[in-house]
Amino acid sequence: MKKFVWPLLVIFFLLGGLAVLLIGKVALPPEPRPETVEEISNNWFDSGHSDFTAEAFVHWDEDEPSVVPANCAKCHSAYGYLDYLGQDGTTVNVVDSNAQTGSVVTCYTCHNPAAQAKTTALFPSGVELSVPSQSTNCVECHQGTMSRVNVENAVAGLQEDEVSEELSFINVHYKIGGAVRYGSEVQVGYEYPGQTYAGFYEHVNSYQQCTDCHNPHSTEIDPQECAVCHSQVSDLADLSSIRMESPDYDGDGDKSEGISGEVDTLHDLLYEGIQQYASEVLDAPIIYSSTTFPYWFADTNGDGQGGEDELTFGNSYANWSPRLLKATYNYHLVVKDPGGYMHNGSYLIQIMHDTINDLASVVSLDTSGLIRPE
Repeated sequence: MKKFVWPLLVIFFLLGGLAVLLIGKVALPPEPRPETVEEISNNWFDSGHSDFTAEAFVHWDEDEPSVVPANCAKCHSAYGYLDYLGQDGTTVNVVDSNAQTGSVVTCYTCHNPAAQAKTTALFPSGVELSVPSQSTNCVECHQGTMSRVNVENAVAGLQEDEVSEELSFINVHYKIGGAVRYGSEVQVGYEYPGQTYAGFYEHVNSYQQCTDCHNPHSTEIDPQECAVCHSQVSDLADLSSIRMESPDYDGDGDKSEGISGEVDTLHDLLYEGIQQYASEVLDAPIIYSSTTFPYWFADTNGDGQGGEDELTFGNSYANWSPRLLKATYNYHLVVKDPGGYMHNGSYLIQIMHDTINDLASVVSLDTSGLIRPE
């Protein structure tokens, strides 16, 4: 009888071990699988990067000559970015000439030897940073075109509250999340002297690069990945409700709202301060439109609202003082990164906090409940 026991025990343990392996395999989450070629194509076709009708790619089509200017071509033309990379044999980090129209962000724009070998990104402030490989090409275009340096140079030597014909609005440009993520390291916002500001926003280890959160081809975010750590998230709309333990930065008494709520309330207060300053100190009321270039207009009837007859290029705001220029630059910067509360909420709150306090030094603006992130 004993001679049958050992083989049976061996078989038992082997079967048991196999069962454990199988059960364990079922219980563990599957390894991420690469997208199929079909999925990559579909994702890209559905993204803004492939939209041949988008203003970002057709803005120059009716010009004479019909070209994308060299100072725009880096991000608004596949040919321009290849020129910037030096993939066409020209100087690296420079767009040498105007680019032809009719292109979008194609596969080869990002999947070419020069792009794949790229390890640094050059920002408008002149700062060049080492950037992880899966983010390098993203931040080269999602960084804006202006920085603290441009604002400082514009207002140098001018009196804070005197209107100067030398000044005009400085537009940071659009889709600037790559620069906001790095914050003070690349000086994207106007930063007030004597203050310290947040640098690169550290997320959890597995979500540090642009493509960790954004699908590299569709650019979309999968909220189910966020839900692993943020239980309140079930769809994209819930992302704005995310908040870690933090003070009541905006002073409204609500510490349960998402960090985006803190950003929004401070942004509203900043606009209130800008309008109050323009009216009371400069005697030139101002209004803003996020969708109408050049964004800031004269409030001709003084009602604080932008009427159709006011939001015209011919009614562009012209009474710029250094203090107002700094404030409007930071206000507009927050608008042009809709995901800024995720990219670097602390940095945006800091620059708004300091801008509000600067305005409050010359107008009556209640800042008593505000808390500045350290």
